[in-house]
Amino acid sequence: MVREVFRLHHVAYGYPDGRVGVAGVSLSVAKGESVVVLGANASGKTTLLQLLAGLVFPTSGTVEAFGEPLTEAVLQEGRFARSFRQRVGVLFQDTDAMLFNPTVYDEIAFGPLQLDLPEGEVRRRIDEMAALFGLGPVMQQPPHQLSGGERKKVALAAILAASPEVLLLDEPTSGLDPRSQRWFVELAGELRGMGKTLVTTTHDLHVADEIGDRVVVLDEQHRAAADGRPRDILIDLDLLLSVNLVHEHAHVHDGIIHVHPHSHAHEHLHE
Repeated sequence: MVREVFRLHHVAYGYPDGRVGVAGVSLSVAKGESVVVLGANASGKTTLLQLLAGLVFPTSGTVEAFGEPLTEAVLQEGRFARSFRQRVGVLFQDTDAMLFNPTVYDEIAFGPLQLDLPEGEVRRRIDEMAALFGLGPVMQQPPHQLSGGERKKVALAAILAASPEVLLLDEPTSGLDPRSQRWFVELAGELRGMGKTLVTTTHDLHVADEIGDRVVVLDEQHRAAADGRPRDILIDLDLLLSVNLVHEHAHVHDGIIHVHPHSHAHEHLHE
């Protein structure tokens, strides 16, 4: 049984216009682990997630998923491609690009229907997601008429309705109000309790502190600057300064990193 979901070995990716996506990143993600990829804007977090999702492929180095090479050629093969897409769900930062069905109901039903599940099982999953995300009152509404937070919930519900083993979440709290951010943190806890594997990109330090088993930090040169336990990473003021995640006026007081409002983060992180 493969216990390692992903393995990246010296992976680099460059865009056609010459921009660097990631530069020589090596890491692994274990089954059931919650890994937070932390970095400033444009540090390569989204590119890294796209590599794990098989949406782009390394310029150099290798990516493995579930013990097999994750390459463009392999993903063109029916057997592995279908299995991989069923096992891995991806939440994009721009959730509007993910929503294309006429109603919330249809959006959530889409994934289970692609799996050729019995009608009763499809209905059960739709009802379960509607209850989990509090979407009952809007099930017959077009997704584009909902608020940004509601659209993100619909996108997540649609992903989870297909019951993937792995969730790749790109800046899931971006644009959410504090109440919705708290809701996401609690949801992430539930997903971890269900044994899901999570890889979450963010520049919000408090999210990393609350949902991660591990934190991988990308610097502004698109390299992995650190990989370790959240509390070890998040009390390393020199590291956070060097990767532009906190402002130079951040300070440690009584075991707490205090970050001023004009920095990337707005929370106290307790040791």
